[in-house]
Amino acid sequence: MRIVISLLFIGLLLGCNNKVEYSQYASLPDGWEAHKPVLFQIEVSDSLTPKDLFIMVRNTEKYPFSNLFLITKMEQPNSNKVIVDTLEYEMATPDGKWLGDGYSAVKESKLWYKEHFTFPSKGKYNIKIEQAMRKIGDNEGVNVLNGITEVGLRVEKR
Repeated sequence: MRIVISLLFIGLLLGCNNKVEYSQYASLPDGWEAHKPVLFQIEVSDSLTPKDLFIMVRNTEKYPFSNLFLITKMEQPNSNKVIVDTLEYEMATPDGKWLGDGYSAVKESKLWYKEHFTFPSKGKYNIKIEQAMRKIGDNEGVNVLNGITEVGLRVEKR
């Protein structure tokens, strides 16, 4: 009986992450510099099955904004085609409560990037994520965005 319960427990633990096909983080210990994208390289072997893509962001209370603007560039393999998106995410409620998960000073946000997305072809994709924050009334972007400690990319099966 103990063996059966142990095997069920192990199966449950392993089954929780069976949807994740790719998950990688980049650390930003000194802040996120403007015009310095974080690069992720994904090897795609399935161009038929739809996937969900997420941008993962870990922030501290030192993050000075309630939202986050990002520019993403997905370079397709063996092609000059690039899919560019400008994205905005809420990071805090109007009263200043962080929206991410976590009980410590670091909050993790799982942000939709592409929903039900089918990669156009097989091969190696370069995905670049760049912060595009600026202060109100300022034409220049924020040179160094503090409070974002890590940025990640996750690809999940539907």
